[in-house]
Amino acid sequence: MSDKQHAAEKAAEKVKDGMVLGIGSGSTVNYMLKKLAKRMEEEGLQIKGIPSSKKTEKLANELGIPLTTFAENSKIDLAIDGADEIDEHLQLSKGGGGSLVREKMVDSIADYFIVIAGEDKLVKSLGEFPLPVEVVPFGWELTEKRLANLGCQTALRYQEDERFISDNGNYIIDCQFEIIDDPEKLHSEIKSLLGVVETGLFVNIADEVIISENGQLRSLKK
Repeated sequence: MSDKQHAAEKAAEKVKDGMVLGIGSGSTVNYMLKKLAKRMEEEGLQIKGIPSSKKTEKLANELGIPLTTFAENSKIDLAIDGADEIDEHLQLSKGGGGSLVREKMVDSIADYFIVIAGEDKLVKSLGEFPLPVEVVPFGWELTEKRLANLGCQTALRYQEDERFISDNGNYIIDCQFEIIDDPEKLHSEIKSLLGVVETGLFVNIADEVIISENGQLRSLKK
């Protein structure tokens, strides 16, 4: 069993009967969903999930996990999601899969938000992984220049030689800052730029991080 699968299955054990669950995106979350489906079959666990991406929604449907919407539920009891980087203050960089806006909407309103990851995602400071920024397509070239003026190397994201389109119909610009010493400040600076929808900096959102390293689990909390 891989480290990320180990962390994901541990998080799935924290889901309780009757919960509305915020479901993140990515390969680590996929492991969590499969474990959750097994619990539903074996234990009769009943939950409803709000997915943060179309891919997550598709897998949940395939596994028979009931889904709901914000129209029906304005409250999320627990959210479980992965991360691309996690610093020593539990600040996150996310959005490698391009679902950062929906992930943040789900994760930020949850009563409790758990991040699941292998030890390789822990860093002293964010920045080695390029920071995804979702932008509106109109005038994206101008937005990219504004982002570059903040001191980063920018690249419009492509997928199979086509411009990557988010689930919201927007573009992603990946920003290489090298080191992000003050995630909260940088998030505010980027968000203030016209054309920016959201950043991949998840600041002061995570309540707990479940890390697996060589089969050993540990929990990091605020």
